[in-house]
Amino acid sequence: MRLINEANYDIKTLQTRLINILEGIDKVCAEHNLTYFLWAGTMLGAVRHKGFIPWDDDMDIAMPRKDYEILLAHSNEWMPEPFEVIGPHNRPDYPYPFAKVVDAGTTVIERPDFKHPEGIYVDIFPLDGMTGNMRDRKFHMKKYKFYRHMLFFRGRDPFKHGKGPRSWFPLLLHQIFSMEGLQKKLQKIMARYDYDNSEFVIDYDSCERGIVPKYVVEGVVDFEFGGKVFKGLKNYDAYLSHNYGDYMTPPPKDKQIQHNFYYIDLDMPYREFIKNGGMKK
Repeated sequence: MRLINEANYDIKTLQTRLINILEGIDKVCAEHNLTYFLWAGTMLGAVRHKGFIPWDDDMDIAMPRKDYEILLAHSNEWMPEPFEVIGPHNRPDYPYPFAKVVDAGTTVIERPDFKHPEGIYVDIFPLDGMTGNMRDRKFHMKKYKFYRHMLFFRGRDPFKHGKGPRSWFPLLLHQIFSMEGLQKKLQKIMARYDYDNSEFVIDYDSCERGIVPKYVVEGVVDFEFGGKVFKGLKNYDAYLSHNYGDYMTPPPKDKQIQHNFYYIDLDMPYREFIKNGGMKK
């Protein structure tokens, strides 16, 4: 299946393939006593729909930092084929500060300015500790956002808007920073506050909105999701209310927007895609 620039692919086929990835993650975590739980819109989908939000075509889980690091360290030996973990720990050009479990038998490019082929994926967000001191928190988040923005601009195509003045800043970043250096700085910032000794935790992908009291993410229970059973938050109501407010009421139709992947092919292994020259103009 190959569809470019339009969100008109068979979303149910994609959702089924994503559930297959999550089953692989669930099996690995159960075998090695690692904690994970459904997160963000995936947690909301489990509660409100017992599966995907109908127009949603990605999946998110979260893991406490310690479990997350163990998974990354052993992913090559633990993850069943065709699944693999990719992230800043093993990809020098990786443009995100969190890892993904991808189906290596597929190809997806999320956006035209991040021409970074990978397989369809489940995002894995590490949860880190966060200080309760508001002044320290504010300064800390400013540092995180600065380096996160630098990573974003360093990772994108500098010529997205042509070769005029709008390309100069991204080109300058290419001279000053390396992706690997920015990732190391970001990971150090994210792990600044120890998870076990913190009253609050954070999902940095959501910035300040991702900060919750630690009790909110303590305890996991089984949730039905698409006819399967996965781990979700015992305190889901506190988490979903914090993130979405009245989470049981779906948004209006004009907000029910499907992902618009720049390129997706569910039959092409992404390494083969790269070997064949990627998207030829």
